[in-house]
Amino acid sequence: MALIVQKFGGTSVADPEKIKNVAKRVLSKKRDGNQVVVVLSAMSGETNRLTDFALAMQDIPDAREMDVLLSSGEQVTISLFAMAVKAMGGECVSFLGDQVKIETDSSHTRARIENIDSDRILGELNSDKIVVVAGFQGVAENGDITTLGRGGSDTTAVALAAALKADACEIFTDVEGVYTTDPNMCSSAIKIDKISYDEMLELASLGAKVLDIRSVTFAKQYNVPVHVRSTFTETEGTWVVKEDKDMEGKVVSGVTYNKNEARITISGVPDQPGIATKIFTPISDADIIVDMIIQNQDTGNGMTDMTFTVIRSDYQRTLKLLESVVKETGATGGIHGSDSITKISIVGVGMRNHSGIATTMFSILSREGINISMISTSEIKVSCIIEEKYTELAVRALHDAFELGKDSLPEEETL
Repeated sequence: MALIVQKFGGTSVADPEKIKNVAKRVLSKKRDGNQVVVVLSAMSGETNRLTDFALAMQDIPDAREMDVLLSSGEQVTISLFAMAVKAMGGECVSFLGDQVKIETDSSHTRARIENIDSDRILGELNSDKIVVVAGFQGVAENGDITTLGRGGSDTTAVALAAALKADACEIFTDVEGVYTTDPNMCSSAIKIDKISYDEMLELASLGAKVLDIRSVTFAKQYNVPVHVRSTFTETEGTWVVKEDKDMEGKVVSGVTYNKNEARITISGVPDQPGIATKIFTPISDADIIVDMIIQNQDTGNGMTDMTFTVIRSDYQRTLKLLESVVKETGATGGIHGSDSITKISIVGVGMRNHSGIATTMFSILSREGINISMISTSEIKVSCIIEEKYTELAVRALHDAFELGKDSLPEEETL
C-alpha cells in the first residue's frame, strides 16, 4: 500500500462534470490499494471572479478580508468532490486548511507554511477514507484564515506529502509534463521524463509555469518525488526527483523565458560606498522584488551606471519611487528603462561539468542578430535579457542549437 497525494488544478475541476471525472480517477487509485489525499484548487476563473468582487468594494482590498473571500473558492470544490466520491460508493471527508492545521505565518495573501498537523488526516486515512484538503489556504497563529498566493495549491500538496511522508505527490494539470521548452512556441519541444529538483527550481524561477517554485523547494528539502502529469490522459508525465548521474549526461535540459520583467538603469551614479544601499533600500521597503543587478565599471570619472530588473507590473511604481533617490545620490545621467524585455534562459545540471556553454548561447543569439543587454549565470543556468520582440526567435534558435527537440532524437525515440 502506498500513500499518494494528488493535486488537481483549476482547469481539472472547472465544472461539476470535470469534478466527477477527477473523483473517478481518484477512486481508481484508491481501489488499487493506495491511501489517497487529494488537494484541490478553486474552479478555473473563480479566483479572478472573486477578486473582481473585492475590487468593486475597495480600490485596494483589505488583505485579511481578501483571504476570507478567496479561500471560499476551494471550499466549494472540496465539498463537491467529496459528494461525488460518496455518490460513486466511496468514503471521503473534506477539510479546510484550518481544520487540518496547515499553520502559516500571518502574511495575508502570501503566507508561508510553517507546520502541518497530520494526525487528523492520518486518522481518516486509517479509517479507509479518501481525504480531500483545500489547497492554497492555511491558518495563522491567531486563528485568521490565510492564503498562500498564486500557485499555492501546488505548495499545499507537496507540503502535505512531506508531512505525511507520502510515497509520491502527483500534480495533475492541463499539460502532460515538463517540456524542453514551451511547446506553444516551439513545435519540436519534447516532454522530459525525469528532471532534478535544482533544474526544476531554476525553470520555475525563470518563467516555466508548470510548478510553483515554493512547491519545488519543499520537494527538494524533504525529498518528495513529484510527478507532473495531465488530468485528461493516462500518459506518464515528468518526475521531479533527486539528481542522478544520468541527468548529468545532458548538458542543457531546457530553454525557458520570462516576459514579466522590466529593466531600469540609473546613469552617472557616484561610485562610492553606500550608493547601492540608497538605491535599493526604498525598493525593498516597498516590497518590490529585484532580480538581476549589474553595476558597470567606473570609467575613471568617479561615476558608474546601475542596471537592474523588476517584475513588469512594478516598473512604473519603481520609476516613480526612484525619482527622489536619483536626486539624493547625485546621479548625473538620470533614470531610464524598458518594460519590453524578455529574460531567456538555458538550464541543465550538466553545465557543471562542461565549459563554453555560455559562449555557445551568446554565439547563437548573435548569429540571429539578437542583442544581449544583461547576463546572469549560476552553476546550472545562463540567463540573458533581450528585446521582447525576439523571444520566439531566441527560444527556437537555442532549442535547436542545443539539440533538445524531437528532430534530434534517434528515430526509434522520436515522439
